[in-house]
Amino acid sequence: MTGMLPLSVLCRVAVLAGLVACLGVAPLAAAGQPSTEDCLACHTEPIEVTFADRGRQTLQVGAGELDGSVHAGIACVDCHPETRDIPHPERAFASSRQFTVAASEQCRRCHFAEYRETIESVHERAAARGDLTAPLCVDCHGGHAIQRAGQPRSRVAEACGRCHARAATTFDASVHGQDVAQNIADVPTCTDCHGAHQIAGPGMAGWRSSTPEICGDCHSDPRRMDKYGLSTNVLTTYLADFHGKTAALRSAAGPPHAEQTLVAVCSDCHGTHAVARVDSPSSPVLRANVANTCRRCHAEAGSQFPEAWLSHYEPSWQRTPVLMGVKTGYAILIPFIIGGMALQILLHLWRMAMNR
Repeated sequence: MTGMLPLSVLCRVAVLAGLVACLGVAPLAAAGQPSTEDCLACHTEPIEVTFADRGRQTLQVGAGELDGSVHAGIACVDCHPETRDIPHPERAFASSRQFTVAASEQCRRCHFAEYRETIESVHERAAARGDLTAPLCVDCHGGHAIQRAGQPRSRVAEACGRCHARAATTFDASVHGQDVAQNIADVPTCTDCHGAHQIAGPGMAGWRSSTPEICGDCHSDPRRMDKYGLSTNVLTTYLADFHGKTAALRSAAGPPHAEQTLVAVCSDCHGTHAVARVDSPSSPVLRANVANTCRRCHAEAGSQFPEAWLSHYEPSWQRTPVLMGVKTGYAILIPFIIGGMALQILLHLWRMAMNR
């Protein structure tokens, strides 16, 4: 028998229903629908089903799973409406995964707003291509012991790591991952950069050009950065230098210019999942390492090449006196030249008017 309860279990349910009838108690179907207690009377036991591909799955709900869930108090049939009748009607599935896909479709009945967000996500696109390994609601949130999203915070990276093991291992060792493991709310975890339901990634259009904005959401926030003594000017200083200005112009120009990789964004210098503290020996922006980081794009860069980069510092007379002198000179010279040209034009127009 495929995709349904085994015959032995159906017999047990039938016998139970017969006993209830003999005792003069109204059958469950007549009462409208089975209660959670009625369902758990069977499903706390390991009920095993076999599918067409000979795969097996145990339909067992652990003791206390529902009690500690955010869905505690919701009847089983609200999520499993096909089980209102006992014995349950036969439902054939080719595999255990197809059974899970069908079960996950019930989530959208209550969480439709979140479902709409998933439609353009990388996960939903994979599922639309017929990829049965694409994660579903229950893969991230669980089936019965569902907890509040992001509580504790470390559960987010753990959930993503079940599919993205390599990225999770790298992230766990990073400055962000180490703080997430301590459930510090100020540092980003997977969903802060990739999104929770509208999940995006490097394969999607616009992802690379949006990197400065993603990083800037946290690193421009004074409330967060002041706690750790970090500057909030990293985004503005990036946008003020050659890389940032070029990235901004290409982003404004739109495709295909926005996706060109000939300009560095945050992740090119700091890394993606392996972000390290700037003073860490492994940091790619540490003074001893930054020349090698520059060579990823500028192959001929010498050891003095990084000296042309301000490293997110704003120009000052103390740190960069020559640059400040040039900047101040231009601030005086350019308005003087433009003002002189405007005055010359006005005098020329006045003379033409006087000579008529």
